[in-house]
Amino acid sequence: MLRRSRFSRYPPAAAVLLCLCTLTAVAQDDVIERQLKAAPGRDVRAGVFTDIRPDCTSGPLPAIRLATPPAHGNVTVKRGTLRATNIKQCLAIEVPAFVAFYRAAADYSGADDFEIEISSPNGHKRRERVHVTVTKSSSAGEGI
Repeated sequence: MLRRSRFSRYPPAAAVLLCLCTLTAVAQDDVIERQLKAAPGRDVRAGVFTDIRPDCTSGPLPAIRLATPPAHGNVTVKRGTLRATNIKQCLAIEVPAFVAFYRAAADYSGADDFEIEISSPNGHKRRERVHVTVTKSSSAGEGI
């Protein structure tokens, strides 16, 4: 669970995508497809990426690259702190993380797509293809 701290102005997500790079072996060409809801002109959290070692300490952060940019918005990555409980054997942790945000153009409504490449320090790479539905509905920002 991503606790609201430095990013408290962003709505909580129904689920948080968390890349635990040293705990997950990922094939070189894996592509994960995901859905995201967003509102025009507002940031929505698109992913949280960190490295948590088996002894519950932080490892080196993965490299994040925007492989395919969205046509109707932009993606930014910020450095933050993940505070979580009950991840694997870690009862409570506080580790550095990268947080990706998507923001649709203020006047846009419709579908958008982008792709992020995550490279872990051990050389594994994976891609996440995110399909975004941009609506003015109040439920935007609740899915990842």
